[in-house]
Amino acid sequence: MTPDIHAPLSVPGRPELTGGRRVGVLLSHGFSGSPESMRAWGEHLGELGYAVEVPLLPGHGTTWQDLNTRRWDDWCATLEASFRDLAARSDAVVVGGLSMGGALALRLAADHPTEVAGLVLVNPAVATKRLDVKLLPVLKHVVPSFPGIASDIKMPGGVEHGYTRTPLKAIHSLMTAWPSLVADLGRITAPVLYFRSTVDHVVDEASEPLILGGLASPDVTVRRLPESYHVATMDNDAPTIFEESAAFVARVTA
Repeated sequence: MTPDIHAPLSVPGRPELTGGRRVGVLLSHGFSGSPESMRAWGEHLGELGYAVEVPLLPGHGTTWQDLNTRRWDDWCATLEASFRDLAARSDAVVVGGLSMGGALALRLAADHPTEVAGLVLVNPAVATKRLDVKLLPVLKHVVPSFPGIASDIKMPGGVEHGYTRTPLKAIHSLMTAWPSLVADLGRITAPVLYFRSTVDHVVDEASEPLILGGLASPDVTVRRLPESYHVATMDNDAPTIFEESAAFVARVTA
């Protein structure tokens, strides 16, 4: 049977492998992507005994037209619900995300500064230098979509299984949420593991200084990914992300 690449991932925890503690990890995929971009990462953490949840964000796994009817608050609400469910059955929860998923993880950590044990961010987006973004308030009423942003992967044959079009109303909603998120980064005190690809054709260099300069956390580790593009969780540096995030989760939840 062919696996459903859009299906959420849910791995039960095995406290006997984590020192008796019930440790949860909540991961979020990016804009126009799917849980498939996080599946191998989540399964790796699950094999170590962590309870892992990767929800399917609203408007994803259907059509880009459906995504164009969804907004930032919808995605936040889904991740919030998954976090509450996981936290209710865990002693500690670490949150991670790719691209927009990283922004959602930051939002969750800012809203729950004492409940999130740690953050793992992979090429997170909270800003852009692209000039066409300034035209989105007008363009979204004239043009429904731009070419897709999925599958920015250096590894030959790499496929993210995302939409081939980028819906403008939906992505404008994401970008209008960025300023308030950046303003709240100072509420985040949890340890942070920050992965950044040296070449990324989707998220430009505008986000990194805002994130690293805005966090209040005294415990921030930055790791460069020299052999991966934007979807690094499915690229050449994926083993580095898997192994170092596992060590990070063990450390911050000990």
